[in-house]
Amino acid sequence: MATGATDSRQRFIDVAIRLFIRHSFAGTSLQMIADEVGVTKAAVYHHFRTREDLLSAVVEPLVEQVRAVIEQAEAQRGRHARADHMLTGYADLVVRNRALMAVLSGDPGAIDMLRSHPHVRDLIERQIKLFADLEPGPGGLVKAAMLLAGTAGAAGPVLIDLDDDTLRQQFVGAGRRMLGLRTPRPPK
Repeated sequence: MATGATDSRQRFIDVAIRLFIRHSFAGTSLQMIADEVGVTKAAVYHHFRTREDLLSAVVEPLVEQVRAVIEQAEAQRGRHARADHMLTGYADLVVRNRALMAVLSGDPGAIDMLRSHPHVRDLIERQIKLFADLEPGPGGLVKAAMLLAGTAGAAGPVLIDLDDDTLRQQFVGAGRRMLGLRTPRPPK
């Protein structure tokens, strides 16, 4: 893809993120994106045939980051270490992508579209397993689902005044309490 085409594609993605945050995925049309960028709808169609294609492009970097955190967590020895690594990695990811994560976790249209992708569904199941393995049965599954959805949802406007480090510490602390994980000792 030529540099100009790559720049245009990225511009559409950046504008889409802003509009998804402002209007939700369901409330954002390709025409709105074209208007915001100052191009025709056909220019958007050149890169993205549907809103779903655009949402996939928006979330792909997040999906790859989640995949990396999961793989690192799965490589840890012991279920507590795996869950703690997943928790800290997920908290970092959510904090780095606060607004987008809040929108994605609370937008039924985005959730349905993401769940329709088998590779995204697999990543969600792997994350849940890393947390739920601490408490077999329904209790572990409920805690895992609450932790994932609650962390992403809480990253939005309600906590906008918290700086990134404080928010990350609070997410990790609350997650450890919910999962019954001990705070690791600082290295000597």
